Amino acid sequence: MERRTFLTGASAVTGGTLAGALAGAPGSADPGIRRVETGLDMLVRSGFRDLRGQRVGIISNPTGVDSSYRHLVDLVHGSGQVNVVAAFGPEHGFRGSAQAGGSEGTGTDARTGITVYDAYGASQADWESMFTRSGTDTVVFDIQDVGARFYTYIWTMYTSMLAAARVGKRYVVLDRPNPIGGRAYGPMMTAGYTSGVGLKEIVQQHGMTVGELARLFNAEFLPAEAGRPVDLHVVQCRHWKRNVLAADTDLPWVMPSPNMPTTDTALVYPGTCLFEGVASITEGRGTCRPFELIGGLDTDFDYHWSDRLNARDLPGVRFREAYFSPTAAGQKPALLNKLCAGVEVKVVDRHVYDPIRTGVAMLVEARKYPAFAWRQDTWDAVRPYWIDKLTGSPRLRTMIDAGADVDDVVGAWADELAAFDRQRRPYLLY
Repeated sequence: MERRTFLTGASAVTGGTLAGALAGAPGSADPGIRRVETGLDMLVRSGFRDLRGQRVGIISNPTGVDSSYRHLVDLVHGSGQVNVVAAFGPEHGFRGSAQAGGSEGTGTDARTGITVYDAYGASQADWESMFTRSGTDTVVFDIQDVGARFYTYIWTMYTSMLAAARVGKRYVVLDRPNPIGGRAYGPMMTAGYTSGVGLKEIVQQHGMTVGELARLFNAEFLPAEAGRPVDLHVVQCRHWKRNVLAADTDLPWVMPSPNMPTTDTALVYPGTCLFEGVASITEGRGTCRPFELIGGLDTDFDYHWSDRLNARDLPGVRFREAYFSPTAAGQKPALLNKLCAGVEVKVVDRHVYDPIRTGVAMLVEARKYPAFAWRQDTWDAVRPYWIDKLTGSPRLRTMIDAGADVDDVVGAWADELAAFDRQRRPYLLY
């Protein structure tokens, strides 16, 4: 069961398309920048009409802001029109004070006095318990995603949707544009390799908004896992189109996580995050350019990496020889605060740039260094390679180990990508 609403002024259009409403969309002061309104902006414009008279629990983090950088929880709590009974904090916490793999714990929000539940890593049963204890009737999700399967907020949404369906709660998604656009790329997750960085079968760069993903989850996965779909309501964005990137809009950008500082980071992330699966190479966490600075100990890697990558003439990108010291370790303490040599990924044309093909090319060339080593997780003897969880199967790793070049690796997922593109089509809103 699902409703989607496009709110404007005091009126609402339920269902249908946005073609009429989008006609004549106003521009911004800069004619090269597209003005976009998020689901939260539309909710505020309506005077929170969609949430009045309900006991609301809000899943959000620092990205849940309107066009004036005012947070959803602060706005709703201060409106006097909506009863907010709880907030739920995902990875990094509700107010965003925790690093990767961390949370803020359960406590009272100092600003509003609302109870904030620690929801990072919460199971379906945990969510059901939190919804029941808090007295939540309507769950609201408002978090900025970055468009990659292994960015964990979409799985926070999925698991909480499962719980809401099981205990009969209404679920509202305040939609936000996908900052890296609406095209899908990359390999499909396979059932044997699901984890917290990919719970269900979608491709690596899904090219969907959180509202669109919620629609897909609700129709394709919830009936089997929860026994029924959730009562889903999507408040749509206004003036966004699938070929529009965040850098081309006036949307406010708040860091979704400590190592996602800019929209440039989001653009490269679906490809360079694959280096989380390499033990001998850092993704530049803790630098001013995480996921754009990639390298290993300067005794192991050198300037030839950038030369070989530039010789490939990959679309929309150049590589600069770079030296840096990561100040956040992630899962690689041996590289912490050590001088690393590698490359800076410089996107020169973001509209033709393919982050996953670029990431594969970087892996293929890095694999030629003797120091290269895939990261292994000792806690998972059956699926020890983290790269397999990131890419959805052992295929990419085994192909690169066997000497496959970029076109072979990328071509291996062409059929499954085309199938996903067909599967997602009924759930697209823009």
